[in-house]
Amino acid sequence: MKQSRCLATSRTLVHNLALRKDRSPMKLTTAVLGAGAALSLTTAVVGAARLRQDARHQAERNEAVLARNQLDWLAQMSINADLAKLWTPEDMDVEEYIQLLKANQLICTLSLRDRLGFVHDGHLPFFASMVMSGDVCRRYWTRFGDLRAREAEGDERAEYFTRVLDQAAKNHPQAQPAAA
Repeated sequence: MKQSRCLATSRTLVHNLALRKDRSPMKLTTAVLGAGAALSLTTAVVGAARLRQDARHQAERNEAVLARNQLDWLAQMSINADLAKLWTPEDMDVEEYIQLLKANQLICTLSLRDRLGFVHDGHLPFFASMVMSGDVCRRYWTRFGDLRAREAEGDERAEYFTRVLDQAAKNHPQAQPAAA
């Protein structure tokens, strides 16, 4: 389809170049060379756009693979107490850590969906509030939210995601101090 449009554009260009404004005929070779240059330029522009699209898709595939690795690791940690014990912070119970890892799994899944464009504009605050409606997710955020914010620094999308989740955690009714 793109090639046929380029060829049609080239034919039109040859015709237009052959009849200049003063309507005096141009040499056919000049018209053909002009059309060839236009076709080459069009091909280069289409090729550059294709390369940008391929690079974006490769970055998305890489991100999905890395996220899959992280989710697999979290899954293993959350079902194997002996493995989780190796990574549990000193001031935390292994069972609590396993629960927080499961909350992290949920948050990582939402993050991946958001980064790949599966969370439509404006829906992230809704999903964040749904995630933070769970006590375990709020406990996770209280403990590791600052770490996630530091990890997100420099990545606009990740910083926005973190701000939205932080706001959802703070806005949850059970996160509000009790009225005296």
